[in-house]
Amino acid sequence: MRVLGIESSCDETGVALVDASGDGVPRLLSHALHSQISMHQAYGGVVPELASRDHIRRVLPLTREVLAGAGLSLQDIDVVAYTQGPGLAGALLVGAGVAASLGAALDRPVLGVHHLEGHLLSPFLSADPPEFPFVALLVSGGHTQLMRVDDVGSYELLGETIDDAAGEAFDKSAKLLGLPYPGGPHLSRLAEQGQPDAFALPRPLLHSGKPDFSFAGLKTAVLTQVRKLEQQPGGITEAQRADLAASTQAAIVEVLVKKSMLALKETGLKRLVVAGGVGANRHLREQLNAACERRKVRVHYPELHLCTDNGAMIALAAALRLQRDMGALTRGGGFEVRPRWDLASI
Repeated sequence: MRVLGIESSCDETGVALVDASGDGVPRLLSHALHSQISMHQAYGGVVPELASRDHIRRVLPLTREVLAGAGLSLQDIDVVAYTQGPGLAGALLVGAGVAASLGAALDRPVLGVHHLEGHLLSPFLSADPPEFPFVALLVSGGHTQLMRVDDVGSYELLGETIDDAAGEAFDKSAKLLGLPYPGGPHLSRLAEQGQPDAFALPRPLLHSGKPDFSFAGLKTAVLTQVRKLEQQPGGITEAQRADLAASTQAAIVEVLVKKSMLALKETGLKRLVVAGGVGANRHLREQLNAACERRKVRVHYPELHLCTDNGAMIALAAALRLQRDMGALTRGGGFEVRPRWDLASI
């Protein structure tokens, strides 16, 4: 069973092909990705209409690239999967429309996939895939959640952010520091030059005893500190910007690590999966590795090139679901997108 996956939920167009023959972990045959970062940089963030138009331009050339990379043709596809939600409505409609059209033209079934389920399961494509059950730390874009995962489709929400997500805290703090879009990676690079204990920034809900998150207060504290430094003679220095970046990253990472360890303690599980764009952060990986080693917990990550949004995770999630239940497939050319969609509800 070969599954073509299409991802178009925000500002990356991803297409991939996986082989799900047998009961083993599906194998990635080929994938291609186009990022819209350079297009949105001039606006300091994603412009939904521009994102949708660019998906239209990219998805078919990327599909041809993926098929060529796998040495296959459209007729070799057995199932077409697409990101059904959550995400930008217009962007989702592009991927869904193309998937439904391909399904109708090829007389192949189509399957909608939850974007966060794709992230959650993406470590199964790594060189060190996890085993069920595990605790998952999802840190992707506007989402920060801790889930108990017993199997594909069996998810229990343990905790989530009550305001800003970790990715938003990175991006918004980076913008306050005058860093370009997307801010998170730029802040992490600047943090390498600074001291993480230079500024005493808050760790919201760190000692609440519950696996929930809050990062809005941290963002406000960074804003207050930036304004204070800008008022000094000569304004904020490059060294101070680096120190504030390092202190911000340290605060976010400490909260993520402590809440992950709390979720592991509450569930009694000995395996942690980290997924989503923030999961590529080097400092976060170092701190999680150290904390998990002390507690004799196995920790798994996606390959670095699969941390951001991509078609491989969508094709994989669809394939894993179909290995368990082929009844989820649809035919007939219709489709639905769900810009708001709770992962725990699927």
